Amino acid sequence: MFTALLVVQVLLSIALIVLVLLQHGKGADAGAAFGSGASATVFGAQGSANFLSRSTAVLAALFFVNSLLLSSSWVMGDREAPASIAEQVAPAAPAETAPADLPDVPAPDVPAAPADLPQ
Repeated sequence: MFTALLVVQVLLSIALIVLVLLQHGKGADAGAAFGSGASATVFGAQGSANFLSRSTAVLAALFFVNSLLLSSSWVMGDREAPASIAEQVAPAAPAETAPADLPDVPAPDVPAAPADLPQ
């Protein structure tokens, strides 16, 4: 389910990008006065403004709903989050202690430091 919604999300985002790039900007109306308004006859007298803006609004609404579905726990399989961070961390292994019956080992021969060293 999650993978299918993710594919739909990618397709919706590509469609939204294409629709936004197809729309005319505010400055495109100035060019229509000089003869470039012939492309508006394909979509009717008002041009493609209504069709493209409605299509963009529908795709944006679908994108929003799909985003909510992707973030919901219903799609994720109702996995419960752990109650605390302490549950996520593995318990530490008990420290090993040395046995008390070790034999006395003589200290290594370490020469004493001379007394006249600067401090």
